[in-house]
Amino acid sequence: MTDELWNKGLEIRREVVGADHVERSLAASDDFNMPLQEYITKYAWGDIWRRPGLDRRSRSILNIGMLTALNRPAELKLHLRGALRNGVSREEIRECLLQSAVYCGAPAALDAFRVAREMFAEIEAEPPGQGG
Repeated sequence: MTDELWNKGLEIRREVVGADHVERSLAASDDFNMPLQEYITKYAWGDIWRRPGLDRRSRSILNIGMLTALNRPAELKLHLRGALRNGVSREEIRECLLQSAVYCGAPAALDAFRVAREMFAEIEAEPPGQGG
């Protein structure tokens, strides 16, 4: 089961956040943080992300709200790209962030909007066929 979780987790992780990001994360891992990469890949991506109860789009929407609430801009940026790959539109991302303003507070939403705008600008600057 462990190898299946790792393999499925890598597949889903690459599809959602992009193969380049996954490869960079794994290449940058060492003895200290590789156990965390293994845990995330197996249990977050290989188990939770492939459960049948929610589709990837719904999981992405949830992640936007949770990462905004937790004030985790690097992970938010990564998951915003993933949300686009999973079919969440820019307008829906905006609505998620507006909803977050009410429940997480204006400072969290302001930071999240800033991160989203940066991510959109990065995507627009990428050569065609590269972004999310």
